[in-house]
Amino acid sequence: MKILITGANGMLAKSVKERLKNGNELICTDVSDLDITDKNKVLEFVKNLKPEYIINCAAYTAVDKAEEVYDLADKINGDGPANLALASKSVDATLVHISTDYVFNGDLDVSKSYVEDDAVEPVTVYGKTKLHGEQGVQNNTDKYYIFRTAWLYGDGNNFVRTMLNLAKDHDEVSVVSDQHGSPTYAEDLADIIGQAIEKKIPYGLYHATNQGFTTWYEFTKKIYELSGVTTKVKPVTSEEFVRPAKRPKNSQLDKTKLLSQGITVPSWEDGLKRYLNN
Repeated sequence: MKILITGANGMLAKSVKERLKNGNELICTDVSDLDITDKNKVLEFVKNLKPEYIINCAAYTAVDKAEEVYDLADKINGDGPANLALASKSVDATLVHISTDYVFNGDLDVSKSYVEDDAVEPVTVYGKTKLHGEQGVQNNTDKYYIFRTAWLYGDGNNFVRTMLNLAKDHDEVSVVSDQHGSPTYAEDLADIIGQAIEKKIPYGLYHATNQGFTTWYEFTKKIYELSGVTTKVKPVTSEEFVRPAKRPKNSQLDKTKLLSQGITVPSWEDGLKRYLNN
């Protein structure tokens, strides 16, 4: 298959390329090759290429910085996916798009987890622009997969690496203990995408994170435990660690719909072990 991957230098794109490299023709672009915010160029590029799949890994993901640059974030996260959807439809390709738990307000009781058709109510610029992107895909093509994910880490700067670096010169680190979600290894999300394509599961919107739920505090404790690090982890509240963009207390995404299609999803602990071993 001929597959176009945008945002090719990003964390997820690297894992997607590795997952799909065998037996497929991969065309990987970054903004210097293809600016997804330029509709005419996107349409021309895709019509000339005629891919069977487009996997959009391009995104503006600086959650706090997005609060200051709404228009830029919205062009990349909102207009870009809509342009790719139009281009996909023009050549009868399937679009795979990555979204986020931030499309919800994050206030759901943590005894529950979000399902795909729960009401969306983003409260940050990042969340609002990512919701715009979801709608742009849904309104412009019928052949799409939207995968909402959360707490992603992999090849590049990420939470796990940050915590390990802090441990080098700190006897104790403070980590938020009242935000709940699923740490998601980029290789596992890439494999979910690969399985979806290979199994040809029904088009639509799916929640896609590693299995199981935890907190940033417990996640950090597990990182240190598996790495043999003795730095102490102190739990703090969200109110003690204020950020420009509000963080959701509940980022728990229910994966029943995805699992019902026979997709294999490892636990977050299993993903973390493999990441650290790599």
